[in-house]
Order: sequence, then structure tokens, then C-alpha cells
Amino acid sequence: MVSFSYTAADEEKSRGVRRMKSLATALLLAVAVIYGLATWAENAGWGAWTGYVAAAAEAGMVGALADWFAVTALFKHPLGLPIPHTAIIPTKKDQLGASLGSFVGENFLSADVVRGRLAAFGIGRRLGSWLADPAHADRVTAEASTALRGALTVLRDSDVQAVVGEAITRRAEAAEIAPGLGKTLEKIVEDGAHRRAVDLVCTRAHDWLVTHGESVMDAVQGGAPGWTPRFVDKRIGERVYKELLRFVTEMRDMPSHPARGAIDRFLTDFAADLQADTDTRARVERLKSDLLARPEIQDIIASAWSSIRNLIIAAAEDDRSQLRLRARASLMSLGNRLATDTRLQAKVEGWAEDAAAYVVTTYRHEITSLITDTVAGWDATQTSKKIEANIGRDLQFIRINGTVVGALAGLLIYTVSHAAGG
Repeated sequence: MVSFSYTAADEEKSRGVRRMKSLATALLLAVAVIYGLATWAENAGWGAWTGYVAAAAEAGMVGALADWFAVTALFKHPLGLPIPHTAIIPTKKDQLGASLGSFVGENFLSADVVRGRLAAFGIGRRLGSWLADPAHADRVTAEASTALRGALTVLRDSDVQAVVGEAITRRAEAAEIAPGLGKTLEKIVEDGAHRRAVDLVCTRAHDWLVTHGESVMDAVQGGAPGWTPRFVDKRIGERVYKELLRFVTEMRDMPSHPARGAIDRFLTDFAADLQADTDTRARVERLKSDLLARPEIQDIIASAWSSIRNLIIAAAEDDRSQLRLRARASLMSLGNRLATDTRLQAKVEGWAEDAAAYVVTTYRHEITSLITDTVAGWDATQTSKKIEANIGRDLQFIRINGTVVGALAGLLIYTVSHAAGG
């Protein structure tokens, strides 16, 4: 059983109930005294008026006692006697909880009721006006940033990295990259964008040859047969170096150099093979698989999450970051549209109504069972005391009203019966 903890407000209400009980009881005692005195006066011959007072007081006592019984029977057995159909709240607590749950389910958790309430509320327009306020947009942005940081903090990097790595790897393995690479290369060659790369390679090759001329000549001489004279090897090395330097210089300075044209043709043919040649495409796929399998590539993929996570957290913490500024601007823009665009309002309200109707239709039993199960878990005595503390003061007015109304009714009946009897 679950018992209640009384708050200061509950204690104050209980004191009010006790005061009203005392008042109602005092009124009952008062009419009882009046009845006794009026009866004595009537027997003593004080006059006809004493009969009217006695009748009114007698009916007032009956009304007071009847209402005392009715009010008391709600919370306990009157005078401790186990009279049937008394102590209703303690003994019928579970049935009351089930009835309350059924009432809520039938009258509040129905799709028609929810749709009607949401339609009357105008959630789309209200939400739009609220979001269009810069202060509200700032608040939503700040709360969303806090939630985002919290979510990223809770997530384990190793788990996310494994998921991200697996997803990227699976996606890369499933998609054939050769045709895409071929189309991209074809476009690059058509636009001449590759020529800057060729210019850079030629320039760097020329500079390297100028700087490392001795190394080139030594390499040529070192590859000559051992039986050739040394001066011949030197002349051949110098000649090869000069021809190589001339070739690279001409290729660097002549945009129409035949070697550049050969590179263009090679790249064009290679782009076509990437798109149409089965063998070339298969080789590219094998190369892709080999690269993805390398631990260095997997480490790069896994570390991408850490970089992205740090960027997002830093952006979420900075209230002047582009992420938060764009989010704020987007919220305000959405709010302005929602506040003025009736078609968008209708869409949002339709989504909200559908979602709410689905929830109450699908989970109605779970929601109502929360009420019934909670009430069933309450301690019967404590429940009765809690309810009496909250509504008992008003119930005591029933006793007072019963006393007054009973007295008036008794007086009226006595008067009518004497008038009729003549």
C-alpha cells in the first residue's frame, strides 16, 4: 500500500474540516436543546407557538442526523458500526479508481475529443506566434543546445565510432565508385581543370632537377656497365640530365607540348574505361576494398566522429556560433510562417491531431491503468483522510444545510397540517 504524506496545506485543510464539524455538531446540539425546551414549554401550556418551534427543531434534528450519517458514511462506519453501504471510500476505493479510469478513458482519451480540443486551440498559429518572438527562439535554441550537449556527452565514443565506421564502410563497399570517378574525371578534362595540376607537377619537377642535377647524373653513371670508361659514363649522365631538363622545361613552358596532349588523351581514355570497361572497374573496386581494409583508413573513419562531436559541442556551447545563430534564425522564420500561413498551420495542426489521436487510441488502456493501478496502491485509511481533508469542509455544510432545511420543512409541514385540520 502507498500512504500519503501530509503537507502544510493538508494540515490547514484538516483544521478547517474539524472547525466545520464542530460548528455542525454545535448546531445539532442547539436544535436539540431548543426541541427540549419547546416541548417542555408546550406541555406547560405556554401557547400554541411552542408547537411550531418544537416541530421545526425536531425536523432540524432529523435532518442534521440524516446528513451526519450520509457524510460520515462516505469516510467511515458511523459510530464504528459495520452498517452495510457505509465507509464507502475506504471499501470501494479500487472500484472508484476503476470507474475514474474508465470515465477518463471514455470522456477525455477519445480521438474525437482530442481532435476537437486541439482544433479549437489553434496550435499552429499559437506555436508560430510564440516561436516568432526572439526571446522564445533564444530559449528554444539554448534548451536544444543543452539537450544536444547532454546527448553527445552521454554517448560512448567507442560505440558511436564503431557504428559510424561500420556504416561508412558498408556504404562504401555497397556503392561502386568507378563510374562516378570516371564522370568526374571526364568533366575535369573537358573543363581543362587538370592543367593546373600538370603545370604544378612540371614546375616542381623542373625545380627538383635544377636542385638535384648531380644526383641525377650520379644515378645514370651508377647504372652503366662496369666495362665502360668512366669519362664516357660521365658524358652520358650529363647528356641524359640535359635532355631530361630540356624536356621538362619545354613541357612546363609550352601549353601545346605533345606530352601534355598525351596526358589529356590518357586521362580521357581512363575516364571512359572507368565508366565502361569491366576490367578497369573491377580493379578500382578491388583497390577500394583493399584501402578500406587497411587499419589506417579505419582509424581515420573512426576518428571522424571525435572531430565532428567536438565541433558540435563547441558550436552548441557558443551562443554566437553559426550553428546556434542559424538554428535561431530558422526557428524565427518557421514561427513567422506558422503565424501567417494558414496552409502551413493546417498541416501542423493536422500532424498534431493525428499524433495525439494515435497516442490516445493506442495507449488508452496504459494511460487509464495508471489511474486505476495508482488508486489501487493507495492505503484505504490514508486515502479517506486525504479526500476528507480536501472536500470535508464543504461536506460539513451539508449537515448545516440539512439542519436548517429540515427545520424549515418541519415547520412548513406542521403549519400545513394544523391549517388543514382547522
